[in-house]
Amino acid sequence: MNVFWYMCAPDGAYPWQPEGSRQVDYGYYKQLAQAYDHLGYTGALFATGAHDVWVLASALLAHTERLRFLVAIHPGLVAPTLLAKMAATFQEFARGRLLINVVSGDAKMLGAYGMMLPHDERYDMADEYLQLWHRLFAGESVTHQGKYFSTDGAKLALPVGESIAPPPLWFGGSSDKALEVAAKHVDTYLSWGETPAQIGEKVEAVKARAAHYGRELEYGIRLYVIVRDTDEKAWEAAADLYGRMDDAAITANQRFVARSDSVGQQRMTALHGGLKPENLRDLEVAPNLWAGIGLVRPGPGTAIVGSPDTVLRTLEAYQKAGVDTFILSGMPLLEEAYRFGEKVLPRLDVSREVSKARNYTWSTLFDRDLSTVKSV
Repeated sequence: MNVFWYMCAPDGAYPWQPEGSRQVDYGYYKQLAQAYDHLGYTGALFATGAHDVWVLASALLAHTERLRFLVAIHPGLVAPTLLAKMAATFQEFARGRLLINVVSGDAKMLGAYGMMLPHDERYDMADEYLQLWHRLFAGESVTHQGKYFSTDGAKLALPVGESIAPPPLWFGGSSDKALEVAAKHVDTYLSWGETPAQIGEKVEAVKARAAHYGRELEYGIRLYVIVRDTDEKAWEAAADLYGRMDDAAITANQRFVARSDSVGQQRMTALHGGLKPENLRDLEVAPNLWAGIGLVRPGPGTAIVGSPDTVLRTLEAYQKAGVDTFILSGMPLLEEAYRFGEKVLPRLDVSREVSKARNYTWSTLFDRDLSTVKSV
C-alpha cells in the first residue's frame, strides 16, 4: 500500500482555536518533511492552503531523499502549457518524485481567484485541460482551439516521455461529472473519509466508468488517525478533542461548508449533520470511524480511532473495499506522524515506489473527442 501524511497549515493540538494553534513556517515545514522521509511514509500531500504549494514543495525538495510530493493543482488557474512546464521541471529536479493532485475545488474558494464557473462546468473545463496535459506530456506540438483554452504550437522543451516521466495524476470528486473526469484521465481516484462500505460503492462506480475507456485506476482515501496504545486511550484522546469543540468553532465551520457546492463536502457533512451530540460515540459512523472532526474542520473530517491493532483492522477493511492508498493526518501533524509512524507504519507493507503514470495514446483515451480538436 501507499501511505502519505498531510502537509498543510493550519496545525496544532486543536487548531480551530487560537490557543490550540501552532505557528507554521518554513522551519516547521522542514521538520515535517524530514520526519515523513525518515519515518518511511510513501509521500506527503501538499494541499492548498495559506502557502503556495509549488513554492513550498520546491523549497522542501532538497531536504528529503525518498519522499514523494503529491502537489495540488486547480485546473484553469494556470494555463495548461505553463503548468505542464512547471511539473516537468519539478519532475526533472525531483528525479521522478512528483505526483499531481487535480482539485476542482468549490465555487467559493475558486471565486477568490477569479474563476466563476458553476460546478458542472468546472469539470467540463477540467476535462479539456487534462486532454491538453496528456498531449503535452506525450511530447506533441499542440495547436488547439477549444471552449476554455487555446494554444498555438505548444510544446514542452524538456525531454518528457524520455528521461522525464509524466507525473501520475490523482483526483478526487464525488459528483457524476467528477467520476467521469477521473475515469478518463487520472491514475488514482481519491475520496474523502467515507466508510468502507461507502468507498466500496464508489470504487465499483469508478471502475465501471474507467472500463468504458479501457482503463484501470488505483484508489485512495483521506482520513485522520487517532492512535494510542489501547482503544480506551484513543477514545480518551478523541474526547479531549471533542471537548475543545465549542459552539462558536462549530457554527463558524458549518457556516463555511454550507456555502460549498462540493458534493464531497456535502457527503462529509451528512456523516455528522453539523450538530454536536452529548456523547461523542454517537458520531461513530462505522466501527472505529469517528466523524467528529468534521464539525470544526472543512473537507475530510473522519478519523480512525483505536489501538494499533484496531487501526490495522480498519485499514484492512478499506483495502478489502478496493483502497490501496491512504492519505492520513493527526493533530498536531509532527507528533502524530511519529506516533503512527512508530506504532503502525512498521507493520504495514508500505511502498516507496508509487505507481508510474500509464502511457495511453491520444486516440485510445479521447477518440470520442477528436472531432472537436485541431492539432498540428
